[in-house]
Amino acid sequence: VQLQASGGGSVQAGGSLRLSCATSGLTFSTWAVGWFRQAPGKEREFVAGFGRSGTNTYYADSAKGRFAISRATGENTAHLQMNSLRPDDTAVYYCAASRSVITSSIGDPRFYHNWGQGTQVTVSS
Repeated sequence: VQLQASGGGSVQAGGSLRLSCATSGLTFSTWAVGWFRQAPGKEREFVAGFGRSGTNTYYADSAKGRFAISRATGENTAHLQMNSLRPDDTAVYYCAASRSVITSSIGDPRFYHNWGQGTQVTVSS
């Protein structure tokens, strides 16, 4: 299983970015795919993700109403559309996959064993 995140960059507050996670070796119908982020000096935190059903979506409170996760099944790619970005969204963003995570643990990075490299998102005020 391989994942590769891309699409990060630098934007001003209020701007938008679209992250992509290209995957191989997994199917969205049986694997959970999530987006996490880690800011300097902080723990890695859940942002948004798909459950193992491939249809249910989950969002951190900080992402609700601003971010949207989607997937292009034919391309095995997951996207994270981020709107109304704020300086506190600045972090390295990672995509990750798990074949075993259950719904109650969907936001716990310890249950994800396959990670892509991160992509930097910087939001300036």
